[in-house]
Amino acid sequence: MQKDKYVYEYAVIRFVPKVEREEFMNVGVILFCKNRKYIQMKYHINEALFKAFLPEISIEEVYNYLKAWELVCEGKKGGVIGEQDIPNRFRWLTATRSTLLQCGKVHPGMCEQPENILESLFDKYIG
Repeated sequence: MQKDKYVYEYAVIRFVPKVEREEFMNVGVILFCKNRKYIQMKYHINEALFKAFLPEISIEEVYNYLKAWELVCEGKKGGVIGEQDIPNRFRWLTATRSTLLQCGKVHPGMCEQPENILESLFDKYIG
């Protein structure tokens, strides 16, 4: 018997220390699956690579921004955006912006378990 497969969408989360230079490092992945009512992100900052960018911001500050995004995903204490439905939260988080946290392009796929895909994508793009 074939298991149900669901459409998911994901984007890689990037740290962009100087927007005008368009240099970035991948720091996380956000994944959304409408049929499973799932939105989750996973992140980690490679400290050595982070320091190589000579950012004007501390690693702790970047983690605070990532934690704020995580609150929006969870819908808890995520402000007005956190109160939106899951698709709107995903669209807001992955929208094009000129800030130190940005998402790459959104990509689709099919899965049985979005949790497993998030782990796989995280390992692939963040390591």
